[in-house]
Amino acid sequence: MHIPDGYLGPGTCGFFYLVMLPIWTAASRIVKKTLKSRQVPMLAIGAAFSFVIMMFNVPIPGGSTGHATGGVLVAILLGPWAACIAVTVALVIQALLFGDGGITAIGANCFNMAFVLPFVGYYIYKMISYNAAVNSKRRVIASGVAACIALNIAALFTGIEFGLQPLLYHTAGGQALYSPYGLNVAVPAMALEHLFLFGWVEALVTALVVKYLQKHSPELLEESEVSR
Repeated sequence: MHIPDGYLGPGTCGFFYLVMLPIWTAASRIVKKTLKSRQVPMLAIGAAFSFVIMMFNVPIPGGSTGHATGGVLVAILLGPWAACIAVTVALVIQALLFGDGGITAIGANCFNMAFVLPFVGYYIYKMISYNAAVNSKRRVIASGVAACIALNIAALFTGIEFGLQPLLYHTAGGQALYSPYGLNVAVPAMALEHLFLFGWVEALVTALVVKYLQKHSPELLEESEVSR
């Protein structure tokens, strides 16, 4: 799902940076106010977990990759604003040190994976698990469903962003200047891979971790409920 340099036009890149700047500002302020000092190490662990799981990516036709992110899991444990910070840190490190995702596309990648994904996943999880006990199986199911849906929605956004580029940036003769594939190619390429493979990986990882925490560290799930 990482968008590399050269696949989004400058206007698109600038737009997503402008969108993410107030989101990053709000996230930093909210996390500073709401995150307890003993949860700060969890934020660092969440960023590291997201970084590691996103390194296992598979190329997708059209210039991007498919992978799990761990963003919904971090959102469940620490809240969506903290997840936004954690996934952003992971994405920036990947772009700057490993070339995984473009520097010009950091805003777009963060919008898809650090904003859309954790917020969608968090509120789906809250809706499905409403009033469920911390050790309830419904929470495990809710976490898996939320993770799968959120990853697929983020992938859909990525496909749309790719697909719009030939319409926005092209020569007088109609040749695309950046991403060469239109919506009819980019959206199915991104959506189908995540729908049939990576969404299930994200769901499985998230559900298994939540189930493990229910048995061995339920206080982490209880604390996440109290702090929201």
